[in-house]
Amino acid sequence: MHFNIRTLSFVLLLQVIFYLPAHPQHLPHSVPEKEGVDSKGILDFVNATRTSKTEFHSFMLVRHGKVIADGWWNPYGPDLRHSLYSCSKSFTATAIGFAIGERKLALDSKIISFFPDQAPPTISPNLAQLTVRDALIMADGQDPEPGYIAADTNWVKGFLAAPIVHKPGTVFLYNSLGTYMLSAIIQKVTGQTVLQYLTPRLFKPLGIKNMDWETDMKGISTGGWGLRLKTEDMAKFAQLFLQKGQWKGKQILPLGWAEEASTAKIIQHPDMPREKRDASDWEQGYAYQMWRSKNNSYRGDGAFGQYMIVMPDQDAVIAITAETSDMQGEIDLVWKYLLPAMHRDKLPKNKPAAAQLKKTLKELTLPPLTKQMSGFAAEIDGKSYTLANDRSKISNISFKFSGDGNCRISLSGDTANYSLSFGAGSWLAGLTNKPGPSLTAGAKEIRTMLVPAKVAGSYSWTGDHRLALTLRYIESPHTEKFVCEFAADSITVHQTNSVEKGKEIVYTGKRVL
Repeated sequence: MHFNIRTLSFVLLLQVIFYLPAHPQHLPHSVPEKEGVDSKGILDFVNATRTSKTEFHSFMLVRHGKVIADGWWNPYGPDLRHSLYSCSKSFTATAIGFAIGERKLALDSKIISFFPDQAPPTISPNLAQLTVRDALIMADGQDPEPGYIAADTNWVKGFLAAPIVHKPGTVFLYNSLGTYMLSAIIQKVTGQTVLQYLTPRLFKPLGIKNMDWETDMKGISTGGWGLRLKTEDMAKFAQLFLQKGQWKGKQILPLGWAEEASTAKIIQHPDMPREKRDASDWEQGYAYQMWRSKNNSYRGDGAFGQYMIVMPDQDAVIAITAETSDMQGEIDLVWKYLLPAMHRDKLPKNKPAAAQLKKTLKELTLPPLTKQMSGFAAEIDGKSYTLANDRSKISNISFKFSGDGNCRISLSGDTANYSLSFGAGSWLAGLTNKPGPSLTAGAKEIRTMLVPAKVAGSYSWTGDHRLALTLRYIESPHTEKFVCEFAADSITVHQTNSVEKGKEIVYTGKRVL
């Protein structure tokens, strides 16, 4: 075979097309005023986060399909995933939508029909009537919800054994294990985990990569929690629903599913006074694993302040990752500042506000600990201490200070050996195999995908003999803190985390001579 220059050029072009890695699919960007949004309103929102009870990690605001503002509070960044907690439920419900579209199941399919071998000896009338739709709208009828923390390794069997005291479909009661059952059903009818099933149908068309999902001990995606995505991925999912399931001119979701899945199906507390219902974003009705919100919006919603908010009237979506104990206060900032900043038509340029917004977004940070040093660092450099505590397997801690001022502590025990790094007055990025704090830490799960965890640490001497260390698990909402107090040859270590407020583990120990 003979090649001329034209043929060779064509072959090289094919190599470029088929062998070069594809560029990430990012949402297009625009400027706020061009999309009818006042830059000052966005700036006011960002400034208000500084005094709110919410620790913001990121946000992305999309109007008319274009990103008009986004920001990450250092040490969080755009390339990091974030644990979604119950925002995961919206993705599990979407898998159900695909499966219905492929005729693998139906809304009125009985849950017990998928697991006859796991059924209790006596099947109650309520269990026999429980459908996929009932689980989608959090009306499983179990009261209280079965606890996944206390569940054994067979979560399906545990769910089916739990008493159903209300007629299915009639009473709203949040039920995360019910969402897990939807995940288990997907795996039963497709032979794939929810993560595997969604990848070619949802994640790949949206350009979402490197996601992961925790599983139970049988390898079933946890469904109601455990998915990790980037902030932009969350915004893409919300935008897909805003566009009624269309993406780049193609119908990705089954036709009509976005509308069906996002309209209210059940009222949380129908007897609640109207004024109380109107004041709460948790009393506007519940759809298929999504909450209806004020201002004719709806959202995916995860513990500690993870949000994917769809605002059809404004043709806008917003994604937020955070850690907060005041989720209503967090979403109130959206209604107070971002909602009134949106206008129907384009706005005149506001160069001063736009420039200030750009500068502010670029400089977002969660302050590290103040840089304070102590001569006592030389006394403990390279030294180890034995530790004792009945609640922990950690039995040794050692300290090492580098020439650039960074601090590394090592924690070890019979089955553990963790190395953690901290910057002096700065965030020092690192990796650790130490399990991070989590709301679902007590559940019997497979979490191998979570390690090594990405972390950022900062330390400060808050006294001559008192060392404070903060460790952020930057692909989760959570933070861990250590305070080490030294006296002669002894040490006391106070360990706390942002999940278990008010609780601490206290270690006491002696220097190893």
